[in-house]
Amino acid sequence: MPEISKPIPAVTPDMREFFEGARAGRLMVQKCDNCGTLRFPAHDLCSKCNSTGSRWVPVSGRGEVFSFNIMHQLYHPGFAKEVPYAVVMVELEEGCKFVSNLLGVKPHEIKCGMPVEVTFEKLNDEVSMPKFRLRAEK
Repeated sequence: MPEISKPIPAVTPDMREFFEGARAGRLMVQKCDNCGTLRFPAHDLCSKCNSTGSRWVPVSGRGEVFSFNIMHQLYHPGFAKEVPYAVVMVELEEGCKFVSNLLGVKPHEIKCGMPVEVTFEKLNDEVSMPKFRLRAEK
């Protein structure tokens, strides 16, 4: 039976700069032009001041595990070899939150507050996805 690949996100116009940054090894988020609030994923309006102006800016990619969920059920056949796996919410040093995966840590060993940093997984020539790995506390 042929292996089924994982789904790959579409590079939409509103997320183009995010994916360009990821290909170059930079984690990008939107920053409100009015109040400076950082947000991800892309939105037309700032949730703090309702401004429509924003730009993409690089962030450190450093943060800590804010929350996580261990997936025991298979929702897509492309993840069959990874179940159970964890989906983590990382709170970046800059304050915004990012949902991804934590590499190199068994799902049941993940703890809230673990210090992490971004790394990128190349899925194809157009799409690289940010993932996180443990970092040494400083």
